[in-house]
Amino acid sequence: MKKKIIPLVLIAVIAAVLLVKTRSGGAFRYAGTIEATETDLSARSPGVIERYGAREGDPVKKGQVIAALDCADLRLAAGIAADDFKRAEELYTGGSVSKENYDRLKYRRDDSALKVEWCAVKSPVDGRLLYAYREKGELVAPGTKLATVADLSEVWAYIYVPHDLLARLSAGMEVKGFLPEAGDREFPGRISVIHSEAEFTPKNVQTRKERTRLVFAVKVSFPNPGETLKPGMTVEVALPE
Repeated sequence: MKKKIIPLVLIAVIAAVLLVKTRSGGAFRYAGTIEATETDLSARSPGVIERYGAREGDPVKKGQVIAALDCADLRLAAGIAADDFKRAEELYTGGSVSKENYDRLKYRRDDSALKVEWCAVKSPVDGRLLYAYREKGELVAPGTKLATVADLSEVWAYIYVPHDLLARLSAGMEVKGFLPEAGDREFPGRISVIHSEAEFTPKNVQTRKERTRLVFAVKVSFPNPGETLKPGMTVEVALPE
């Protein structure tokens, strides 16, 4: 009876090993966390938030208004400055206003108009609105962070590799990333940066060696046209052994 049980156990172990190797392609994978280029948008003028041009998670276009401030006082000042310059321009043509006063009023008009433009906080890139930090009706001061926009067209992850593997890696090398949560879906990637200084392995990263071993950070970039890869996801990268 015992002789029959032992072979069955061995068969089960071998099958499990083959399953793991098949799933990972027989190669060890280095895990990293997906990151994206994030841009914080802040108020440049004081004012009350009139509206947000998008909700958290919505796609946004370059130049789209993300947050609009009321800025009633700035608009009033801009209107007065524009009227003053218009009158000065007519008088300057007739020789009744000096060039110095003409230039001063022109600067005042342009400066006031620029500050009104700042009341519309626009996205500098195509991307997605990740966070909106304030609410409609809040009074904000210059420098107040209003929102964060992420460019998800290309994302990256840092993985940490031991010294003996560096000689096989080079910037521009194509590698493969896998998303465990999506049934090991494969994503093409490339090594964009290899850090030249060693560091201790971050506590949230697993490697074959001990966590305290010195390793090198390698940045792997992934084209992400469908925005499947999102910040915070874990991606596994297979490197040449």
